[in-house]
This record gives sequence, C-alpha cells and structure tokens, in this order.
Amino acid sequence: MTFAAKYGPWALVAGASDGLGAAFATGLAERGVNVVLLARRHEALRAVAESINSTTSAQTRTLAVDLAQSDAAAVIAEATADLDIGFLVYCAGADPNFRPFLSSPVQAAETMVQRNCMVPVQLCHHFAAPMVERGRGGIVVFGSGAGFAGGPNMVAYAASKAFDMVFAEALWAELHDKGVDVLGLILGKTDTPALRELEYSRGQIASLDEVPPGAVAVDDVIAEAFENLTSGPTWVVGEELRGAMQMLGSLPRKQAVELISAASASAMGSD
Repeated sequence: MTFAAKYGPWALVAGASDGLGAAFATGLAERGVNVVLLARRHEALRAVAESINSTTSAQTRTLAVDLAQSDAAAVIAEATADLDIGFLVYCAGADPNFRPFLSSPVQAAETMVQRNCMVPVQLCHHFAAPMVERGRGGIVVFGSGAGFAGGPNMVAYAASKAFDMVFAEALWAELHDKGVDVLGLILGKTDTPALRELEYSRGQIASLDEVPPGAVAVDDVIAEAFENLTSGPTWVVGEELRGAMQMLGSLPRKQAVELISAASASAMGSD
C-alpha cells in the first residue's frame, strides 16, 4: 500500500504556518497526500499553500483558526466535514514566553492547556473514529522533552507536553491494532522561527538569521518523524534527547526536576 493510500486522501496539519508544521505538511504533500493547513495566521498559511502547490501535485486548503478559542475544534470539524481526513498532525502549542508561572495572568496558563490539551483531545476524538472505521490512518502529536520533568519558567507548558505524551501513548494502545498509527513525537531544542524569536529577544543570539546553539534543524526532525511513523507509541527525536530521557527516567523525580531546572537556567542564561 502506498503512503497516500494508507494515510490519505487528506491530512490535517495544525500549526502549519511555519517551522515544523509547514515542513511536515510539505512532506505529506510530497508523498501524495492533500493537506489542510491550519493555524491562526491566514497570510502565513497562504504562503505555505502556494509553496506546496508550486512544487507538488497535492491539493491544499487553508484554515485560519485560533486554537486557543473554546470552539476551535468544532469550527475545524465543520470546515473539514466534506473531506476524508486520513492523517492528523498536531504541531501547535509552543511557548513563546518562557516566564515564571506567577508573572503572567492565570489566563495564559489556561490558554496553554486549551491549545495543548483540550483541542488535540477533541480533534483526535473527532477524526480517529472514521480512521478506525476504514481500518487505516495516522495521528502524530508533537511533544517536547520539557514534558519529561517539571522545570521553572514552563510550568503549564511542561505539564501540557507531559499530557500530550501520555495521551498519544494511550491512544496508540487503543488504536494501533485497528490500523491507525499513532505517534507521540518528542522533540528537543529545534531551530524554528519561534525559538529564534525567543532567543533573540533574550539576547541569546545576535540576529534572527542565526541558528540557536544546539538546535536541531527542522528538516532533520521531519525526516526522522517520517521514518518512524510506525514506531509508536513514542519516538524521541535525536540520540542526545533519547539518552537524556533514559537518564531522567532512572533518577528519583526530585533529582530529575533539579536537573531540568539547572539545564533550563544554563540554556537561557538565567540564574
């Protein structure tokens, strides 16, 4: 069975306006799958769609939705009701702030939980049912090494990514023998526009054209993701991050949190 026959004819990629989401959408289109590009910024989505349309034969549809809104999943479901979605990618949910929990209104944390937890649950519930009925399909939920253990300045973010990892694992346990591949894709530091903006704002890099130290290239992440779509329930990207996960898993939780805290402070140049 070809890739498109197994996972097509349409895929929905949340967070497709740039970086990892745009690259994953392009990879799907190159493999013959039509793509719904979903994110908040319409103009950015249109640019990604134009790029895909000019380099592949895949069809595209853009859908500008703020995933932090309480009705986001319902809006998405209605807008894609005429499509046969065989692949769902949830790549939204980066933390652009990296600030102490109490330095922001509680609404900031609530927004993070809505976007990173509630919406992927709702979308997976909606789109997985017809995948199971057909006996084929795929779901990829992007996670983060931040979800391995708690650390400062990412209280809600780290907790939401821990949720995403366990959610994907549990979903895999229920669906993988029904023909639906589920993968929790766990990333470390990745060279995305969002990371560059964050590190530039904190003086970690001199310009937005500079690659953040230690960041993995987007193309390398996406290549590893496609190579391991059937390697669920969880795939940790990169040898270094896989080693870190094994080490953290062997430590008492307090020591794991202390190690994450020290690494976070070192990476961000804080005390």
